[in-house]
Amino acid sequence: MLTRDEGARAPLEKTVDLSTVPQAGVEIVLEVADADHAKLAQWAGVEAVQAFSAAVELQKLSQTRFRYQARVRAEVVQSCVVTLVPVVTPVRLDFGRELHLVRHLRPEIEAPLQVSPADDDTPEEIEDPRFDVAGPILEEFVLAIDPYPRAPGVEFAPPEPEPKPESPFAVLAKLKQGQ
Repeated sequence: MLTRDEGARAPLEKTVDLSTVPQAGVEIVLEVADADHAKLAQWAGVEAVQAFSAAVELQKLSQTRFRYQARVRAEVVQSCVVTLVPVVTPVRLDFGRELHLVRHLRPEIEAPLQVSPADDDTPEEIEDPRFDVAGPILEEFVLAIDPYPRAPGVEFAPPEPEPKPESPFAVLAKLKQGQ
């Protein structure tokens, strides 16, 4: 498996000024050109990306809160961990987040966000209204890639255990019996 270069620039970026998002919402379609599929594959640590598309819906909930819904469709090529033959794996993701702008011009507009420690879906806090909508897509895409892909019908069979060597005491017992 190829390894992702942590310092490499993300292969997909799309910055949106959240202050311009209407309450009715806006849809942003993100496509990776065929020429950039190799860059995305190298960044994600796979052999190839045959197709990649994503759509993001942004909706303004209040002056400082935004709903982020994303749909990702991709086809990645990886080596089977058993046979090393190329395996094409579909990646299908639908996920959402709530964004909360914590630094804004007029703090008196909205009360502080109340979050319960038991909540799993706490809002993602952001400090700048200029938000890269491609960032969460790339995060979820990399996490959805199967780390141990297998070709259809292939199962891993562990090697047969080697027979245990005879104990030195058993060898001595046989020598005693032979005398």
